[in-house]
Amino acid sequence: MPTLHIAYDSGVARITLARPEIRNAFSDVAIADITQAFLTVGERADVLAVVLAAEGPAFCAGADLNWMRRMADYTRDENRDDAGKLAEMLRVIYECPKPTLARVQGDVYAGGMGLVAACDMAVAADSAGFCLSEVKIGLIPATISPYVIRSMGARAAHRYFLTGERFDAAEAHRIGLVHEVASAEALDEKVQAILEPLLRSGPAAVRACKQLVIDVAGRDIEPGLVAATVESIATIRASAEGKEGVQAFLSKRKPSWLA
Repeated sequence: MPTLHIAYDSGVARITLARPEIRNAFSDVAIADITQAFLTVGERADVLAVVLAAEGPAFCAGADLNWMRRMADYTRDENRDDAGKLAEMLRVIYECPKPTLARVQGDVYAGGMGLVAACDMAVAADSAGFCLSEVKIGLIPATISPYVIRSMGARAAHRYFLTGERFDAAEAHRIGLVHEVASAEALDEKVQAILEPLLRSGPAAVRACKQLVIDVAGRDIEPGLVAATVESIATIRASAEGKEGVQAFLSKRKPSWLA
């Protein structure tokens, strides 16, 4: 059975998790499919933004129970290989050259939190719940931690990693895990409101801005970093898109990517 669907429309690729009967939980097959989906959309010139969505009442409930049963008998080396595939999936999402937006319509548990945090932006329904539940079964959210801590900050991570307590969408918004909260009926409208400026901006500039955040976040402001930012702006100013954008602004006309 397919674990997801991909649809393309007006510059947007929509990757939709499609196993609602198991609350879109991960399996080794689902992880491979999600990884390949993001690699595919990231390479397409006609894709300007990517939405990660899900069918059914839950966004992602973490690990599939059947997959967990198999993992229970894994050796340490087998567990390392298995975790490496999950880590690669998250890296591919995080480093996707196109801007990514998680449309969170329902509950997110454990590894599913990594999907939300690895996306550049997230919008959640006000009824969605969130939980880093690993400690409740004697595990830790290790593989997803680089992305979740970046999104919610260390202080919130200390609480929710350690307690495993469930929190609501308002709290997810307060701590920075999601950017916007809306009613279920207004969720798509809120997603579209974020997509629109992405689709109007220079595609190369959007990609470069995403890489800029990845390169600069958390680094000390030192001569090497300053020099790298100087090189970045010099490169984009001298690019065809950069020159076109500036000329269009000065001439009070639409840039070529909107014409």
